[in-house]
Formats: sequence, structure tokens, C-alpha cells
Amino acid sequence: MTRLHVLHRLHGRPGACLALAASTVLLAACGSDDEPKPVLEIKTLSNRADLVSDGDVLVQLILPAGATTAGLKADINGSDITSAFATRADGRITGLVSGMKVGANVLTVSGDDVSTTALTITNHDRGGPVYSGSQPTPFVCATPTPQGATASLPATNASGLTTTASDGKCNIATEYKLYYKTTAAGCSFALPDPSPAVAFTATTPPTTATPPANPCFKPYTVGGSTPADLATTTTDAGQTLPYIVRVERGTMNRGIYDIAVLFDPAKPWSAVAPQAQWNGKVQYNFGASTGQPRRQARPATAWTDDRALSRGYMVVNNSMTDSLQNSNRVMMSETVMMMKEHISDQYGAIRFTVGNGCSGGSINSNMNASINPGLLDGITVSCTFPDSETVTMEVADCVALVEAYQKPQWLALMTGQTPAQVNARKAAINGHMDQSACHGWYNFFGSNSKAGVYFQRTVPAANNDSGVIVQSPTATNNCQLPAALVYDPVTNPGGARCNAWSWAESIWGKATGSPAARDTRDNTGVQYGLKALQSGAISGEEFVTLNEIVGGADRDTNPTAARSVADAEALNIAYRAGIVMSGANLAKTAVIDMRGYDDSLINVPPGFAGIPAASLQGVALFGIHQQWRSFSIRDRLDRDGGGHGNQAIWRFGRSGFSPSATMATEAFTTMDSWLTALKADSSSASLEQKIRNTRPAAAGDYCLLSSDAAQSTKVTNAASCDADPYLAPRSSPRQVAGGPRSEDILKCQLKPVDANDYGGKLGAAQLARLNAVFPGGVCDWSKPGVGQQAAAGPLSFEAGPGGQPFPPAPVSRAKQ
Repeated sequence: MTRLHVLHRLHGRPGACLALAASTVLLAACGSDDEPKPVLEIKTLSNRADLVSDGDVLVQLILPAGATTAGLKADINGSDITSAFATRADGRITGLVSGMKVGANVLTVSGDDVSTTALTITNHDRGGPVYSGSQPTPFVCATPTPQGATASLPATNASGLTTTASDGKCNIATEYKLYYKTTAAGCSFALPDPSPAVAFTATTPPTTATPPANPCFKPYTVGGSTPADLATTTTDAGQTLPYIVRVERGTMNRGIYDIAVLFDPAKPWSAVAPQAQWNGKVQYNFGASTGQPRRQARPATAWTDDRALSRGYMVVNNSMTDSLQNSNRVMMSETVMMMKEHISDQYGAIRFTVGNGCSGGSINSNMNASINPGLLDGITVSCTFPDSETVTMEVADCVALVEAYQKPQWLALMTGQTPAQVNARKAAINGHMDQSACHGWYNFFGSNSKAGVYFQRTVPAANNDSGVIVQSPTATNNCQLPAALVYDPVTNPGGARCNAWSWAESIWGKATGSPAARDTRDNTGVQYGLKALQSGAISGEEFVTLNEIVGGADRDTNPTAARSVADAEALNIAYRAGIVMSGANLAKTAVIDMRGYDDSLINVPPGFAGIPAASLQGVALFGIHQQWRSFSIRDRLDRDGGGHGNQAIWRFGRSGFSPSATMATEAFTTMDSWLTALKADSSSASLEQKIRNTRPAAAGDYCLLSSDAAQSTKVTNAASCDADPYLAPRSSPRQVAGGPRSEDILKCQLKPVDANDYGGKLGAAQLARLNAVFPGGVCDWSKPGVGQQAAAGPLSFEAGPGGQPFPPAPVSRAKQ
């Protein structure tokens, strides 16, 4: 490609009057030969100039009208990099600026026809952070092979890389491997180099995993004979080629990542000249669950996505965007930004990015859209939750209720009742199909907020009818660290705190006078079972007693008789930063939400009959991915996003919470059509309106009824879908207490106890007791939540907790 010193002259007459937008450069006036030369624009393409990471960034030089490339020179911090720039096939002058130091770097460009122009580029370490603030410590780097614990260090996870970390940020040298897709029938899409299972205790190393016996992807050797079973594929651009994939594995923001894409080993690839089989589209896979271990790990999601790879998509993941490995949603969004910049710098321009994930993966998809709109153009999600802060409300409510149902005061009221009658009361209070859904929350995430060492408490499957709790004899902690390194209020108050708020202390800040981070948990004023009382499902005495005994939790997540009280500043941060999912921001993203049934551990839809309850709990069903969650998101869109024209809900009532391969493929191709049309829309309409305007007919709402054994008949009548017992949206404990289905009021405003609210079902003595429970008043759900406000993000936490809006993006200016 022709370098700058021999580039052709651009169209236009030198010396002609120039006109460029003031937002791009400062212009010199036209006039005599003695006047200053016009100024070109230096524009970073892969990220804002102040958010760059890993030492490189793709840059475009935009000449003013009439100027030529004669004598054009570029340097970074005084080092000549002119050879990095050239006029490319698309007519643009671009180049990869690399080798930058951490901190401020000055890129300077001059030429015969233009004034000397400079742009300050702020580069951040590959290991992060960029804008999420200080990283929590201790944090244990992965090793080439898993290692057992020592007296002071936990077991390490296997990195899938051959070298060890080079620094405290767990940066490990990047490696590349080639694989080919086999033509073998019945092959496994499991990873051909599987990561050993993550060790969930601090002392036991993960077990060694073995590759599948018949992997769909096998190692490919350059220069060797062509494998007899090498498959071919035809991309969505119609290009047919050998199905060979290159996998880049490295580290970014302390996470381990994989980038997989179709690759021709005989040809070069650069950001300014990508290989043609990549269609410029990225599928970003987010991992499920939620956690905050202090150990580096491989991604939980696999790169072996035939649906995407075969069509020419790039498949991307990073363990710091797996919800199980990182529950700091700002850091997670930052990691996506860093990964996208890396792709742009090394592979080329991205046409659009689709987020994909279930459960915690859906949280991360929605959180990207809310915290930093624009990172994802569309999302295809299943078993969907809006965000972790408001989901934590239901977890905390269920924990408090499950414990309350085993307290003597409640059990005394249940004397003489049949188990069915007792459980009907619990279901009415919980808002769920039955009592077991709260058991699901209690078992899987009820201890996730524990700050220190604890003994896991669960309701075993065999106890779903009685709700009797059992406690594990083995101590554990959520940091996956040795107990000696973990917080203890007496013996180690300065130890690592292992809940989500302390993991994200750079976002929340510390609570005054406490080692704990500020947090958003609050149930002050919440009248559990209010609608159950009003409907007659529970008695006045049961209602009052329940609210007397339910209590709350302290900062260490120990149960307390008093209600939980949120930190006011944490509430402000949660809303302002978009950590509570913003309907206004989500409206900027195309959404296909595939909602399966997971509303109970004991009431199972067709297809699950005969499966033991122990297998259902945690394998086939969790009881926590409730139907109403999709409509909670819709309510936020309707209230704050101008409607839900950007969201399609596809419900299915037969196969649990995971969509079939048929539905998943339909979602993939429909989203591809949607975003292709969106990117082609050059109108002046807002992004939100463009998304609604380009929504394809295939992206309408529908359901597959549980009675449909073939799961093939699409029903578009919402009332018919809602009438299906396995598709009906139910509610939550907070909604039964009077809260909105949007479920985004973390802390309610209060009003005095009003006897009229109880329909004459409470006597004077009971009202007096209720006033004693709620001396400050009860929730007034007609008002916004305390601290509830519009999202103002993206916010930077580089200067400390609380966050500040990003300043205007840096622009190039004439050098004085």
C-alpha cells in the first residue's frame, strides 16, 4: 500500500477557502499566503482518545478540503511513526498508533499544506482499570496448570496459556491457536482444550478436565497435509472457504479472554486490511450466575459457537464479563469497551455487536446497555433479569421470608393447618406460583452477600414442602480465599470482604465508620403480604406477625431483628450510574428476550414429569427465572424509554428456561436482519426511533404454549399466552407488598400507617402492633423511590467513588 510520501493529491484546489465543523478542528482563516495553514483533524477510531488501553489505537487523519498529503509526517511523543499511516482502499488515511506509554501521549501531525496539529491520547494499562476506579485486592492470578493451596494462598485456576503472569495485574502473554471444524457426525461443540472446572473452595485445586472424545473443532497445523475431515462453510456474504478458526487467547482488565474468527493461515490480517471472511460483526457472549471470587479464571462461555462462526461472525468472551467471576457491573462494561477497542485495533472496524447470555449473562447484556449505551447494538437474551441490584431485593426478601417461616411465632400460627394450606399462604405472600421459588433464591444466592466466612444454609429438595432449613458443616467464603485472608469482624476486620458491594468498593465507596462498602439493601417500610391480606389469602394476625418477625440484615448479611437500611449515597449512585437498569438507556438497544419457564421447583411443565426433584433443583430448573421479569423490563421501557418497540418477548412453556436450538437460531438471524437494517438507516431520526422503525416483522411478540408438544405453533395473542399456567407472569414479595412490577424502587418513601389500607381486616391492637413495627411509616408506592433519578452515565470512577460524567471527548488542535 502506498505510503504518505507518495500519496496522490486529493481533489480540490490548494489555497481554496476551507470549511469544517467547529466540533472537529480549529480552522485558520482564508486569505493571503502569509496567513496560517489550515488545520487537519486527528481522530481516534477504536475508542475515545482519553479511554485508550493496551498501548495502541487506530487513528484517522482528516485533511481539510483542498489540502494534500505532501510532506505529511506523524510522531508520537517525538518518535516518528509516519510509516504507520497510508491512504486505504476506502480513501481514508488511517494507521495504528502503537507503543504508547501509560498516561498522556501526544500525537503530532504536520504537512506542507496543513498546520502542525496535536492530539493528547491517554493510554491505560492492558490490565486496567480505565474508568472503573481502583481494583480490589488481593487477587490471585491464574497459572498454566492449576496449583493447590499453600498456607497463605488459595488454589489457582488454569489459565489455558503457557506462561505465567508478568505483573500484579495478571497480564499474561497473548497466544494464538488454529482449529478446524470437522465433518464428523455427532461431534461435540465442547471446548477442544477445556478449562478445568473452577475450584469453588480456597484449598482444593480444580479437577483436570479432558477434551471431548469427538470434538467438532480439532487443532489445525499450518504446513501440514489438509485434514481429510476439514469442513467448509459459507458466510452470510456468500463466501465459501475452509472452516478454519483462529483463537486468540490473552488477558484484559485482569480477565482471560478468547477471540475466535474464521481465518486463512496463508494471508495476513490487520486492522486496516482485515481478511474478507470476517463480516465485521461481533457476538459477545456473557457468562451466567453471579459472584465475586478474588481469582483469575478462564471464561465460562465457549468460543465454539458454530451458528455465529460459520456465518462469519467473530465470537468474543472474557472472564471479567462472566457474571460468575465479576459482579462489578461498571468494571464489566469497561471490560467490554476495552475488548471492542482491542478488536478494532487488531482486526478492523466493527459493523455491530450483539450481546448474548442467560441469567447473569442477561444482566450483563442489559447492564452494558444501561451503564454505557452503545457498547452493544442488540442483545439476544434468555432467563432474563434487568440488573443485579433490583434482583438482590427479591433474594433478600426470600431469604428473610424463608427464615421467618421457620420461626416459632409463625409455626405457632400454622398449627392445625395442612401442609397445602401453609404453603398456599407462603405462595400468596411470596407472589410466586408456590413456595419453592423462594427456596431457589435462598439456596443459590441467599449467601452470595455474605462478607466473611459462613456455613451454607439451604432448603433441600426433599424439604420443599416443609421449608425446613439445613446447614452445611463446612465453612466457605465468596472470595474463594483461605479463611486467614478473609474478613472477620473480630479476628480480621481488615480482611477481604467477599460481597458484591465490597468487590465494587471503587464504585460505592465505604460506609462511614465501617470497613464495609455502601450498599443498596433496604426493606424499611415494606409490608410483606399486604395484597395477600387484602385478598383474604392470609389473616390479619398472620400479616402482623410476619412483619414483626421478618427483620432484615446487617452489612455482613447477618440476620437482624431490625429492617435493613440502605446508604443514601449508594441509592444515588445506583440510579445515576445506570446500575439499576434504565429503561431510557435500554431503549437505545434492540432486544429479543426468550423467556422460558422456571417459576417453580415442584410444579413442572410437560417434558419434566418423572425427573427427580433433586435433579430439577439446580440442573433442569432453579425456580428463580420468573416470567414476570421480562415484563418488568417492559414496564421500565414504557415508563422511561418511550415505549417497548425495541423489545420482543418470545415465551416458551415446555423446555425449561433454555430456548431450543430452533428458537435460538431464529433469534440470531432475526437480530442480524434487525441490526443490518438499523445500520443502513441514514435518516435523521433518533437512535431509539430508528430501532423501532427497522424492527423486522419476525421480531414480534409470540409464545409457544406448554400444550404444544412440538413447540412449533406461534401464538401472538397475549391473553392466550397469559392463560397458560406455565407462561403466566406472576409477581414477587415486593409486589405483593404493594410495589410496582418494574421492581426498581430500592428504598421506598414512607407514609403513616392508614387503617383504611387493610379493609377492616386488622383490629385496634393489631394496628397498634403494626405502628410499632413501622414507627417511621410504611411504603408509599405512589411516589418514586428514595434517590430514584434518571441515569446520567456513562460515569467515570477514576477520581473516586460516586462517579462523574465523562468530560467532552478530546479533540485535536493546532499546535502553538
